[in-house]
Amino acid sequence: MITKLNHVSIFVLNQQSAYEFYVNKLGFIVRANDEVTPSMRWITVSPPEQLDLEISLMSVEAGMMFNEESGKLMRTLVEAGTFGFGVFECDDLLATYEDLKAKGVEFEKEPTREFYGFEAIFKDDSGNWFSLAEKVKV
Repeated sequence: MITKLNHVSIFVLNQQSAYEFYVNKLGFIVRANDEVTPSMRWITVSPPEQLDLEISLMSVEAGMMFNEESGKLMRTLVEAGTFGFGVFECDDLLATYEDLKAKGVEFEKEPTREFYGFEAIFKDDSGNWFSLAEKVKV
């Protein structure tokens, strides 16, 4: 029986830039930052309150995971903002939105109350887009 997911990848165009975005702008904690090959690093980060999930900032380039053709296709999809998506939770959407904006995070949609909850939409520096949603209070 599977009990949980502990690693997931976000495909990024530049690992160093993604590192700066996820650590310095979003405030994630670095869990691993190791050289795999001279041109590839294994970088994982976690939201500070979710240390049982590591997000791998996976570079999109020919090498271990992609050949030249698939790497080029994947870069095109990521650059177009048509590949990555996720939902990050926060306790106070308005405060988190203002904090992230002040750090340079660019939002595609300001905080809005929708039928499914309270959210804002932002993109990372590679073009992956995310919903930032206020945690539902029960």
